[in-house]
Amino acid sequence: MTFGTDSRGRTLVSGRWVVGHRGGRHVLIERGEVVFEGGEIVFVGHGFPGEVARRVDRPDALIAPGFIDLDAVCDLDTAVLSLDNTPSWRKGRIWPTSYIARGPYEMYRPEELAFQKRYGLAQLLRNGITTALPIASLFYRAWGETYQEFAAAAEAAEDLGLRVYLGPAYRSGHTQVDEAGAVSLFMDEARGLAGLDEAIRFCRDMEGLAGGRVRTMLAPDRIESCTPELLRRTAAAARDLDVPLRLHCHQSRFEVETVMRLHGLSPTSWLDSLGVLGPRVLLPHFTDFPSVGGVSTRDADLAALLAADATVVHCPVVMARNGAALAGLSDLVARGLRIGLGTDTWPPDMILNMQVGLMLGRVMAGSVSQPSSAQLFDAATSAGADALGRPDLGRLMPGARADLIAIDFGHDRIGQVIDPIQTLMQSSAGRDVTDVFVEGRHVLVDGAIPGFDAAAAHARAQRQFDGLIAKYPERTWGHPPVSEIFQPSYPVEAAP
Repeated sequence: MTFGTDSRGRTLVSGRWVVGHRGGRHVLIERGEVVFEGGEIVFVGHGFPGEVARRVDRPDALIAPGFIDLDAVCDLDTAVLSLDNTPSWRKGRIWPTSYIARGPYEMYRPEELAFQKRYGLAQLLRNGITTALPIASLFYRAWGETYQEFAAAAEAAEDLGLRVYLGPAYRSGHTQVDEAGAVSLFMDEARGLAGLDEAIRFCRDMEGLAGGRVRTMLAPDRIESCTPELLRRTAAAARDLDVPLRLHCHQSRFEVETVMRLHGLSPTSWLDSLGVLGPRVLLPHFTDFPSVGGVSTRDADLAALLAADATVVHCPVVMARNGAALAGLSDLVARGLRIGLGTDTWPPDMILNMQVGLMLGRVMAGSVSQPSSAQLFDAATSAGADALGRPDLGRLMPGARADLIAIDFGHDRIGQVIDPIQTLMQSSAGRDVTDVFVEGRHVLVDGAIPGFDAAAAHARAQRQFDGLIAKYPERTWGHPPVSEIFQPSYPVEAAP
């Protein structure tokens, strides 16, 4: 089933403000218009002189380029399980050796995985994300993701109208915790290499589907769970296929310490030594760095990324929940580092991530002005598009693809407006996105995806989530009951 509606002939979208693009940067156009035809923008400005077949007027809205989500959560909300339930090794976020000995298994059926992808992709659209590179948790999988589930994801993306870069995640190993509570890595390199082969096959089969809206990528899992051979082969395959390569890097203390212990290098330096870094490499999260001789490796790591023209993917909300933040965003951008944004958790709200990124950036910098609202908006739009080598995305200008959104500023909860981008950073939310066009197709109309039953999907997602929770003791250290793994914030008085 295909959702949304195609635009016939020229369509004109107007709003209180339009974020146009002139001279290589965004500009604000008051009472502006965007006109597109056949999926391509033909006009941005005032007073379009030609005929149009359709008008969409949003007089109180900000019309903006669709958001580019380089680490887009496409899963049920597993992050809520670890919000207050710590430490992770005691709460099922690391496999106990007893579970591995019995054989890890898929905790979702194939049809459940297919539904979750469709459900997750729909949530991205509802938050104004028009281009997404999906990611999901592997904690609940037998090992990696599969060709079949991502073929279903490609079908869902085509139906929904979302622009995607897809690729099943694979890995050489997984963290494990023994009976004494010691955390280590369980490795199976052959399984990781087989996963890479399947990912390469997926790229070759799926690249360019849905009129080019379905593209592909290689997505090995966490850096500490990959062997050198897997990473070398991945980098070579990404170059051969000419697809993005995404790999979490400098994400956690465990990752950094493990890579230093095994390879004697920081994660970035290790990737550099293996020939992995390059202009199509996307690296979430760049927040944790080792010290060598009392000196942080951050400057050396930054130099390596700059030399390779790689991209850091900033995911402010998920990192803030884990007590981490990207330091010096404005300085990094000034030095030439390309920084895009990712949601990487629920809610998949890019506006929230821009807001948290702004606040965390100023706390880390001790500044009342840096980073700026514009820098966060750039990261969510044009910088993300540049990371994908797509100058035709993330900006509204003639010749770009017709990927645009309308954000409602006409309600009383938004507060007062002096500048729409600054108000976006202070008072708005993903729920304010009313309309989304992808390749000129109207895929979100008045906050709803035509033909998509959001309430029914939400109910089904909760049932699947409840089924996962029921299985949680099997893969939790000591195998305690669910009531001990997830304790309530306050005492619960059960219903009679």
